[in-house]
Amino acid sequence: MRTLRVVQWATGAVGGYALRGVVERPEFELAGVLVYDPDKIGIDAGPLVGLPETGVICTDDVDAIMALDADCVLHMPLPATFFGGDHSHDVDTICRLLASGKNVITTTGFVYPMAYGTSVVDRIEKACQEGGTTLHGTGINPGFVSDVLPLTLTGLSSRLDHIYVRETSDYRGHPSHHIVTDLIGFARTAKDYVTAVRPFRAFQRALFTESVQLVSAALGVELDEIEEMDEFELAAEDFEIASGMVRQGTVAASRWVFSGLVRGRPFMTVECVYKADADKVPRWADPGFSIHIEGRPTIVVNLNEVNHGLAGAAAHAVNTIRAVVLADPGIRTILDLPMVTGRGTARLA
Repeated sequence: MRTLRVVQWATGAVGGYALRGVVERPEFELAGVLVYDPDKIGIDAGPLVGLPETGVICTDDVDAIMALDADCVLHMPLPATFFGGDHSHDVDTICRLLASGKNVITTTGFVYPMAYGTSVVDRIEKACQEGGTTLHGTGINPGFVSDVLPLTLTGLSSRLDHIYVRETSDYRGHPSHHIVTDLIGFARTAKDYVTAVRPFRAFQRALFTESVQLVSAALGVELDEIEEMDEFELAAEDFEIASGMVRQGTVAASRWVFSGLVRGRPFMTVECVYKADADKVPRWADPGFSIHIEGRPTIVVNLNEVNHGLAGAAAHAVNTIRAVVLADPGIRTILDLPMVTGRGTARLA
């Protein structure tokens, strides 16, 4: 089995775990590492994640990465929506990588690129054909819990009335102030949160509406629209988490709901609850995942504990590398890769 040369693009909370996975696994050879933090430039990639030296030096030179000979790029920066832009910047980068002859697995979204319309799809497909390459989006989450697992469970259904997915995440141990406060909005005043959360709202919308559309399309259901809503909860007391202090009266949790509607009724609903510290915010569900497949039969699956969730998101991407490299050129969703064991056909009530 040929060793695959892999580039790690960004080494943040998820990218660091992915980099470790690439270095530790003998079927991969680390070809290059692109970083954004000036303090990481010029250092060996191994010690960056607590491993022995690899001989691969971290760089911020995009052109140098583009020129590398590699089989796959694990593209894991913060999405452009975080910085107030839109997905077009990420599309630019991804298309350039694809056209350069490197397959791309991204966590910036693109679990279902068709959600962005034919112009984006055509552009990505053109880059794939030019480079003989494949694009696959795993998402951070979505990815598995809100698409792979529900689709797998529908293989047991003769009728589907409603698919409901809930994720509750506890961020008390997340070390990144950039993610926890700047992006998600914890520890902000209510007034600041309403203003600052706009980029995160765009980020959430892109990720989770893609997932809802992916599952619906796989089941042959044409959605009329996708409704969304969000709300937040304030801290009842001061408390400290890994990324800093959350003061009383600042935002300590948020809840997001995305529903794909058919004739005014929800066909698939994704509920996301984020808590700065689950012990300090009793409102809403406890950490874990829950999937309800309502129909015949009704199926309920609860994942009560998933620790090291960021490591899981990284592993999801790393574990798809060989499948993506071997796939035919073009956009490949989870429906096109050998990961889903079975799915049903929707028969709406």
